[in-house]
Amino acid sequence: MGLKARLQQDLKDAMRAKDELRVSVIRLLNALIKNREVDKRRELTETELLEAVAFSSKLRREAIEEYRRAGREDLAGKEEAELRILELYLPPPLSKEELLRKVEEVIADVGASSLKDMGKVMARLMPEILGRVDGRLASEMVKEVLSRAS
Repeated sequence: MGLKARLQQDLKDAMRAKDELRVSVIRLLNALIKNREVDKRRELTETELLEAVAFSSKLRREAIEEYRRAGREDLAGKEEAELRILELYLPPPLSKEELLRKVEEVIADVGASSLKDMGKVMARLMPEILGRVDGRLASEMVKEVLSRAS
């Protein structure tokens, strides 16, 4: 079952169960997907659907940080609950070791030897780890490995 069909089924199930939070999160995600489809004038691919979920998850993580900085633990808790729902639609996260192996593999494939090649490495790496690792963490690891290589 594709992600879009799964979202529709989960929305129906959440509505039947009267799970207002899950209904709200899935509706917001569906709206984001629909807006992207309107912009592109076509249905999104599975990869683009994952990008939308990852984007929505990233927004929640940033909001959690901001709410915590402002001392609004109640709002941070709500965002965390929404994030847990979104994470159900993402592939399982990579461990640091798995990410390191993936980074080293891509660096070898691309033939990167210095920080100047970081753009090439990131362009090749990000589609492979989409939704599984935060881009910031991946970027830091690529910098670390490339700076060791040079």
